Amino acid sequence: MRLRPDSNRWLFKFFRREELRAAQHLTCRYGRGAARMGRKAEDLSDQVWVKGSGRAELNLSKGWVQGVALVMVFGFFVMGMLALRTYTDSMPLPQRVTGPDGQMVYSGADVTAGQQTFLRRGLQQYGSVMGHGGYLGPDYTAEYLRISAEDIKGELAGTGQQEPAEAAKQMLRENRYDEASGELVFTAEQVSAFEAATRHYADFFGTDSTKFGLIPQVITDPREIHELTAFFSWTAWASAAERPGHSYSYTNNWPPEPRVDNTPTADIVVWSGLSLTALLVGLGALFALYGRWSRNIGWHAAEQPSLAFRQPGEVQITKAQKVTSWFFFVVAALFLVQALLGGAIEHYRADLSTFFGIDLAQVLPFNLARTWHVQLSLFWTAAAFLAAGIFLTPIIAGREPRRQHWLAWGLLGALVIVVVGSLAGEAISIFGADWAKGSIFFDQQWEYLDLPRFWQALLIVGLFLWIAIVYRGIRSRLKTEHKLNMPWLFLYAGLAIPAFYAVGMLASTGSHLTVAEFWRFWVVHLWVEDFLELFTTVMVAYIFVMLGVVRRRIAIHIIFLDVILYSAGGVIGTMHHLYFSGTPVEHMALGAFFSALEVIPLTFLTVEAWTFLQLGSRQQTRSSAPFPHRWSVMFLVAVGFWNFVGAGVFGFLINLPIVSYYQIGTALTANHAHGAMMGVYGMLAVGLALFALRYIVPAAKWPDKLAKISFWSLNIGLAWMVFVTLLPLGILQLWHSVNDGYFEARTLNYITEPGNALLEWMRMPGDLILIIGGVLPFLWITYLGIRHGIKPTATQMPPETLYVEETPEAAHDRTGIPVRAGAAGTAEELPRSRSRYASDRRDEADEP
Repeated sequence: MRLRPDSNRWLFKFFRREELRAAQHLTCRYGRGAARMGRKAEDLSDQVWVKGSGRAELNLSKGWVQGVALVMVFGFFVMGMLALRTYTDSMPLPQRVTGPDGQMVYSGADVTAGQQTFLRRGLQQYGSVMGHGGYLGPDYTAEYLRISAEDIKGELAGTGQQEPAEAAKQMLRENRYDEASGELVFTAEQVSAFEAATRHYADFFGTDSTKFGLIPQVITDPREIHELTAFFSWTAWASAAERPGHSYSYTNNWPPEPRVDNTPTADIVVWSGLSLTALLVGLGALFALYGRWSRNIGWHAAEQPSLAFRQPGEVQITKAQKVTSWFFFVVAALFLVQALLGGAIEHYRADLSTFFGIDLAQVLPFNLARTWHVQLSLFWTAAAFLAAGIFLTPIIAGREPRRQHWLAWGLLGALVIVVVGSLAGEAISIFGADWAKGSIFFDQQWEYLDLPRFWQALLIVGLFLWIAIVYRGIRSRLKTEHKLNMPWLFLYAGLAIPAFYAVGMLASTGSHLTVAEFWRFWVVHLWVEDFLELFTTVMVAYIFVMLGVVRRRIAIHIIFLDVILYSAGGVIGTMHHLYFSGTPVEHMALGAFFSALEVIPLTFLTVEAWTFLQLGSRQQTRSSAPFPHRWSVMFLVAVGFWNFVGAGVFGFLINLPIVSYYQIGTALTANHAHGAMMGVYGMLAVGLALFALRYIVPAAKWPDKLAKISFWSLNIGLAWMVFVTLLPLGILQLWHSVNDGYFEARTLNYITEPGNALLEWMRMPGDLILIIGGVLPFLWITYLGIRHGIKPTATQMPPETLYVEETPEAAHDRTGIPVRAGAAGTAEELPRSRSRYASDRRDEADEP
């Protein structure tokens, strides 16, 4: 008699255990006849029944699930509290700013309108406000603060003030904002300074030339100049006026400016020290745990019989998988355009006046080039992830639904429309077409979320369409799996991509600056550095499961470990972007402490890098056929290297509050951004593309040498970029900021100094290597995918299997076709596996 699940799960499991014990007793006493009963009981004992579903899950300790739940609940609970504090205690936006006679200087509506002009005209991609933005122009908060401090000192000196510098300092430190009425009162000297700043910006943005890297006469409307100056004035006021009840400003005394007594606060120094301590303790705990349980965590090859990897040509593809070849071609084309734009941006820093004799700023000003460069970096890497997800879906499910390829074509078309539409809208916005002002189709938004509102919403719809395509493809598989198994983890990780990108919709151009920064960095940090990282881990783990390199159980452990390690520091660590954005001090304290913990998983990946590198090679030594994904794996190894160097080392270097205080918005920020974005997500995107294209391109047409050249050129070019140019420039600029002043370190006069210009020119060989040796071969490989791609003939395939085991027993295990095994004419039927999925059966093979 077979027991079935009833309403009491625990009672049911008790009887299951008793049944197993009875079966094992019969096996021992009565021999082989009872062994089959013992095997069946063992099969049942290894399953966990979910009431009413019949799904079975792999063995996974509840501690893993509880660990993920604890980290996520704690992290997002704290983020919820910080969101509340952001809305209730950030730097206030006055309803009106008046002079001593009660006359209006500017209103809160003027500030918001100036902020929208600042974004619409792409000025955040030229200079920065409160440290965030482009790196060629000045930081307008620091610049306005310097202009006002100097003007006030001059005004006071003209009245016979004995110590005008000290008096100006006290005047700017005093907070005259009345929360009850929403009114901020300026002194007569502050009003005069506002008028002086207005004249300065009218001259700067009204310049009838391209000598600053902008189009001629960027802004000439007096009303827009007034509103823009009001926006800069408000941020500068908040950076000097003391927060009520404290001796530091709303921005934690940022920017460094001795003229207003802005120096590092005690919190900046203390939390820098505590974050270092947290890192050391975390690393010590990591190595202690790794030393104790190194054989139970991390990447480990599946100990199994010799494998013969299925070669290109043996693996048939589906129609939707064939469509991904066009995805990858678009990815490579966008990559090429983005890299060329990066070269143009770099030339502006080396020679601001001309582009080899061409007045480039007339048609491609710096802020437009940087806008497109940043947007395309997100577009092409994200598109590669979407294509990889579509390619893996039928392999996971073992089948492809009818007309799935039409949905894939629709997604590709939507992607192209979003890219073209958003880039065109940004160009029209930056060039200042009056008819496009205020339109959701054209108005540029915040840095990294630059695409106009309509295209942003359409992109989110496209991302949800993608996850619908994935769900449709693996739906039949999900019905047979527990909701913590690999297919469900793949779906969850994919669902997080559109969900967390959609959070960016909360940061509109009319939002309060601090509130917009809070939600914007959910996308910049949480979406990119946490949930894309999670999806990356799931895909890489799944690929290695499919190749027979790791067991499914190990892959699931890796995924759960990744979630715990990355989210423990990554969720709350998002706040390291908001140290000086007008948030309360707890944002800096928690952001500094938890962002230091982000280095720990990157260190773990580095420790495991050698094991990861050897996974394919170990299997190849036992295989009679070559491992077909050498360069895909090499790109994944490069991801590990750049994850540690670009995201870990370079990121931690600028995340300490005391360092960030002086360097935010300098070349060190660009150094981290390039090392992390291109080094991690760029290399991963290329690696995933090569993995899929290896099966799409016929073996006779596969250019292995070009894949090798592309790999080395991309990595050498990126290393040249960061180690020869960006890192030295950043260190020099940081030193200049500490020694001479932050305002001075951000001026065009400093950036274009001959020594700095020489370092900028030294980057050219690296850029040429990256573009010519890295991007162009990759583009050619993707072209081969659409030119010579094999004909899609498959609608079904062995689930999760990209390899063939060579023993007869393994062939039966993989295909389900019974074989006879035995000696000297005696045979018995092999026991049927309890799972039809090869990755599960590999675990069972090791069980006694």
